[in-house]
Amino acid sequence: MKNKTVIITGASRGVGEAIACRCALEGANVVVAAKTAEPHPKLSGTIFTVAEKIKKAGGSALAIQVDVREESQVEAMVQQTVEKFGQIDCLINNAGAISLTDAESTPMKRYDLMQSVNARAVFLCSQMALPWLKKSANPHIINLSPPISLDPRWLKNHLAYTISKYGMTLCTLGLSAEFEKYNIAVNSLWPKTVIATAAIEMLLGEDGMKQSRSPDILADAALELLKTTGRKITGQTLIDEDFLRTLGVKDFEKYSLSPGQKLLPDLFVDLDK
Repeated sequence: MKNKTVIITGASRGVGEAIACRCALEGANVVVAAKTAEPHPKLSGTIFTVAEKIKKAGGSALAIQVDVREESQVEAMVQQTVEKFGQIDCLINNAGAISLTDAESTPMKRYDLMQSVNARAVFLCSQMALPWLKKSANPHIINLSPPISLDPRWLKNHLAYTISKYGMTLCTLGLSAEFEKYNIAVNSLWPKTVIATAAIEMLLGEDGMKQSRSPDILADAALELLKTTGRKITGQTLIDEDFLRTLGVKDFEKYSLSPGQKLLPDLFVDLDK
């Protein structure tokens, strides 16, 4: 990853921040892209605090405020990245919006927000980064999205959210096939268990956090995926733990916030399978 340039959306905290710091430790130039430039009253972290962490650790970082719903801002993000680092090698579409509401009680404004920040942004960011990814020696796109299952249990109760996340995975499948001619690997990555983030704390509270894993597990999985050469792995929906096990990782307790606690399966994942 040394001197490779990685754009990570939604990188001001949580999973995005963990991936950003992990890539930086491996020598990558990291673009910390997110909406949060000023401190949030309820959430910790900004693009600047994450960039500062990377720089203090000896890495190279560029903080860019971007709303992935806005085409002009995404275009500016790509331009600023190239002006600073001269290239784009990897794009990680991590920015997300979540509302676990049923169809009856989901306002269309909330529906539109999830489609725009999730599925549409993957398409938009990938399209904008494509001219530079084509020039990379080992280009990758990773979308933080789940395996697609038509089991109604994943479609009821939070249909709008499911549509938006499945849309991201459909982008993985479609872009992987379309970008084969450019030797660009495109994959989805998803956690097997709930990840301890601000969103999870708000949704599930302290007990939910205790039954979660650190974002580091996703960061480690993402890094290993980015280090694969060419299209050795592409068009796949990978589950973090399962993928790391194929690489020989056996100790997963280190990722648990409360070792020994029973872990909560994430949405779209059946731990019994």
